[in-house]
Amino acid sequence: MVSSRNAVNPWPAMTPQRKRILIVDDSPIALMWQQLVLHMEQYETLAARDGVEGVLLARAERPDLILLDVDMPKMDGFEACRALRAAPETKDIPIFMVTTRSELGNVIAGLEAGCNEYLTKPLERAEYLTKVRSYLHRQPGSDE
Repeated sequence: MVSSRNAVNPWPAMTPQRKRILIVDDSPIALMWQQLVLHMEQYETLAARDGVEGVLLARAERPDLILLDVDMPKMDGFEACRALRAAPETKDIPIFMVTTRSELGNVIAGLEAGCNEYLTKPLERAEYLTKVRSYLHRQPGSDE
Protein backbone atom coordinates (compact mmCIF):
# COMPACT_ATOMS: atom_id res chain seq x y z
CA MET A 1 0.00 0.00 0.00
CA VAL A 2 1.34 3.41 -1.00
CA SER A 3 1.07 6.18 1.52
CA SER A 4 -0.73 9.20 0.09
CA ARG A 5 1.71 11.37 2.01
CA ASN A 6 4.59 10.15 -0.17
CA ALA A 7 2.72 9.58 -3.41
CA VAL A 8 3.43 11.89 -6.33
CA ASN A 9 0.35 13.18 -8.07
CA PRO A 10 0.97 12.86 -11.82
CA TRP A 11 -1.84 15.36 -12.49
CA PRO A 12 -1.19 18.41 -10.34
CA ALA A 13 -4.08 20.76 -9.82
CA MET A 14 -4.37 23.30 -12.61
CA THR A 15 -4.44 26.46 -10.54
CA PRO A 16 -3.64 29.78 -12.16
CA GLN A 17 -0.31 31.26 -11.19
CA ARG A 18 -0.61 34.23 -8.85
CA LYS A 19 0.42 37.51 -10.41
CA ARG A 20 3.54 39.02 -8.86
CA ILE A 21 3.87 42.72 -8.19
CA LEU A 22 7.08 44.51 -7.24
CA ILE A 23 6.56 47.51 -4.96
CA VAL A 24 9.51 49.90 -4.77
CA ASP A 25 9.02 52.47 -2.01
CA ASP A 26 11.22 53.75 0.82
CA SER A 27 8.22 54.55 3.04
CA PRO A 28 7.42 51.59 5.33
CA ILE A 29 3.82 52.79 5.71
CA ALA A 30 3.19 53.13 1.95
CA LEU A 31 4.86 49.79 1.33
CA MET A 32 2.82 48.04 4.02
CA TRP A 33 -0.49 49.57 2.81
CA GLN A 34 0.12 48.47 -0.78
CA GLN A 35 1.21 44.99 0.26
CA LEU A 36 -1.87 44.57 2.46
CA VAL A 37 -4.29 45.72 -0.26
CA LEU A 38 -2.64 43.52 -2.90
CA HIS A 39 -2.42 40.44 -0.64
CA MET A 40 -6.15 40.78 0.11
CA GLU A 41 -6.69 40.44 -3.66
CA GLN A 42 -4.49 37.32 -3.77
CA TYR A 43 -1.53 38.96 -5.51
CA GLU A 44 2.00 38.00 -4.55
CA THR A 45 4.23 40.96 -3.73
CA LEU A 46 7.95 41.62 -3.77
CA ALA A 47 9.39 44.69 -2.06
CA ALA A 48 12.40 46.94 -2.51
CA ARG A 49 13.30 50.03 -0.47
CA ASP A 50 15.18 52.06 -3.11
CA GLY A 51 15.50 52.40 -6.87
CA VAL A 52 18.73 50.43 -7.21
CA GLU A 53 17.35 47.48 -5.25
CA GLY A 54 14.11 47.71 -7.23
CA VAL A 55 15.84 47.56 -10.61
CA LEU A 56 18.00 44.61 -9.54
CA LEU A 57 15.03 42.72 -8.08
CA ALA A 58 12.90 43.40 -11.17
CA ARG A 59 15.61 42.11 -13.49
CA ALA A 60 16.08 38.97 -11.39
CA GLU A 61 12.41 38.18 -10.66
CA ARG A 62 10.57 39.62 -13.68
CA PRO A 63 7.33 40.54 -11.91
CA ASP A 64 4.05 41.06 -13.75
CA LEU A 65 3.79 44.72 -12.63
CA ILE A 66 6.13 47.26 -11.01
CA LEU A 67 4.93 50.04 -8.69
CA LEU A 68 7.58 52.77 -8.25
CA ASP A 69 7.73 55.66 -5.83
CA VAL A 70 9.50 58.78 -7.12
CA ASP A 71 11.38 60.10 -4.07
CA MET A 72 13.77 57.33 -3.01
CA PRO A 73 17.40 57.07 -1.98
CA LYS A 74 20.19 55.89 -4.31
CA MET A 75 18.06 56.14 -7.48
CA ASP A 76 14.76 58.00 -7.84
CA GLY A 77 11.71 56.52 -9.55
CA PHE A 78 12.29 58.37 -12.83
CA GLU A 79 15.83 56.97 -13.11
CA ALA A 80 14.65 53.51 -12.08
CA CYS A 81 11.90 53.59 -14.70
CA ARG A 82 14.38 54.55 -17.43
CA ALA A 83 16.74 51.77 -16.31
CA LEU A 84 13.90 49.22 -16.36
CA ARG A 85 12.82 50.31 -19.85
CA ALA A 86 16.44 50.00 -21.08
CA ALA A 87 16.91 46.42 -19.81
CA PRO A 88 15.72 43.65 -22.18
CA GLU A 89 14.34 41.55 -19.31
CA THR A 90 12.12 44.34 -17.93
CA LYS A 91 11.38 46.60 -20.91
CA ASP A 92 7.84 45.24 -21.41
CA ILE A 93 6.71 45.02 -17.77
CA PRO A 94 3.98 47.58 -16.95
CA ILE A 95 5.25 50.27 -14.57
CA PHE A 96 3.15 52.58 -12.39
CA MET A 97 4.62 55.61 -10.68
CA VAL A 98 2.96 55.78 -7.25
CA THR A 99 3.95 59.05 -5.57
CA THR A 100 2.95 62.14 -3.62
CA ARG A 101 4.35 64.29 -6.45
CA SER A 102 1.22 65.41 -8.28
CA GLU A 103 2.62 68.41 -10.16
CA LEU A 104 2.12 68.29 -13.93
CA GLY A 105 5.88 68.46 -14.55
CA ASN A 106 6.39 65.30 -12.52
CA VAL A 107 3.55 63.50 -14.29
CA ILE A 108 5.12 64.40 -17.64
CA ALA A 109 8.57 63.31 -16.41
CA GLY A 110 7.13 59.95 -15.32
CA LEU A 111 5.42 59.33 -18.62
CA GLU A 112 8.54 60.40 -20.54
CA ALA A 113 10.60 58.00 -18.40
CA GLY A 114 8.32 55.20 -19.63
CA CYS A 115 5.71 54.57 -16.96
CA ASN A 116 2.30 53.28 -18.03
CA GLU A 117 0.31 54.96 -15.24
CA TYR A 118 0.96 57.79 -12.80
CA LEU A 119 -0.94 57.48 -9.50
CA THR A 120 -0.76 60.02 -6.70
CA LYS A 121 -0.82 59.34 -2.98
CA PRO A 122 -2.86 59.16 -0.90
CA LEU A 123 -4.18 56.25 -2.90
CA GLU A 124 -7.87 55.45 -3.13
CA ARG A 125 -8.19 51.67 -2.81
CA ALA A 126 -10.85 51.07 -5.49
CA GLU A 127 -9.11 53.18 -8.14
CA TYR A 128 -5.74 51.64 -7.28
CA LEU A 129 -7.05 48.08 -7.63
CA THR A 130 -8.93 48.90 -10.84
CA LYS A 131 -5.71 50.18 -12.43
CA VAL A 132 -3.71 47.18 -11.18
CA ARG A 133 -6.29 44.70 -12.48
CA SER A 134 -6.52 46.44 -15.84
CA TYR A 135 -2.83 45.77 -16.50
CA LEU A 136 -2.52 42.33 -14.90
CA HIS A 137 -5.53 40.77 -16.57
CA ARG A 138 -5.16 42.01 -20.14
CA GLN A 139 -5.56 39.53 -22.90
CA PRO A 140 -2.49 38.90 -25.08
CA GLY A 141 -2.49 41.20 -28.08
CA SER A 142 -4.76 43.81 -26.48
CA ASP A 143 -3.86 47.45 -27.00
CA GLU A 144 -2.07 49.29 -24.22
